[in-house]
Amino acid sequence: MQTGINVKRQLFDTAQIRTAWDEAEEKWWFSALDVVAALTDQPDYTKARNYWKWLKGKLRQEGSEVVSVTHQLKIEAPDGKQRLTDVLDTQQVFRVIQSIPSRKAEPFKLWLADVARQRMDQLQDPELSIEQAMQDYKRLGYSDNWINQRLKSIEIRKELTDEWKKHGLQEGLEFAFLTDVIYKTWAGKTAREYKHYKGLKKENLRDNMTNKELVMSMLAELSTKEISEAVQPASMQEHEDVAKRGGGVAKEARLKLEAETGKNVISQQSAKQLQQFQPLNKTKNRN
Repeated sequence: MQTGINVKRQLFDTAQIRTAWDEAEEKWWFSALDVVAALTDQPDYTKARNYWKWLKGKLRQEGSEVVSVTHQLKIEAPDGKQRLTDVLDTQQVFRVIQSIPSRKAEPFKLWLADVARQRMDQLQDPELSIEQAMQDYKRLGYSDNWINQRLKSIEIRKELTDEWKKHGLQEGLEFAFLTDVIYKTWAGKTAREYKHYKGLKKENLRDNMTNKELVMSMLAELSTKEISEAVQPASMQEHEDVAKRGGGVAKEARLKLEAETGKNVISQQSAKQLQQFQPLNKTKNRN
């Protein structure tokens, strides 16, 4: 079931819902835990997990097919690790909505319909997916300048992963290993170490980078892709060497910039601490 599954986080109100588009079945899957957390307005994943466990038992006693045919996907968990997670299709989510007393039930139904519509529109016009990403980042308070950098980094990342796929590399462990090689070379830290340095847990690392960090990360991945196209690596060891060379280009640029400015490129700032980030709660706390 995992093959042909494209996982992404989407925003409902201020809650992040882990979703996955199943290309084979042409349907959306939604993290059951995230759906429950959003409907119960419960950001504490432990409490949301306990509620989902209780709800599954209740639905099972009622003979509901929601839990008898529950699927699982390996997606990034709140702790940042790839874990098997209960997922629901759209019909199952509607059944769950009926079982949870929530003031957010109707808005969530509208959000589900909008997600489905957006996907169909994006299949017809890929530029719309970029527009949606821009809107999501704007809702989170990021500056236009940062958003432009972030979207460019997504484009460059995809070009690199497409290059890796051409050489038969697999998403998951192999992609993660080479990404760590690139990070370790230019930033001196693996992705996990980088997140820990910034005090992150489940948050996306690149969504918490400064403009300078994003630029260096883009340079490293662009260089890796270009070098790979030039030398055509055939083995994992050769791909690792290419990743080190690509990361090395960005490392030289980072060290040069730091020498010229006397300022470190690698920052401990997270998105909430970045100057261009304006917390959404600033207006909500007035109510």
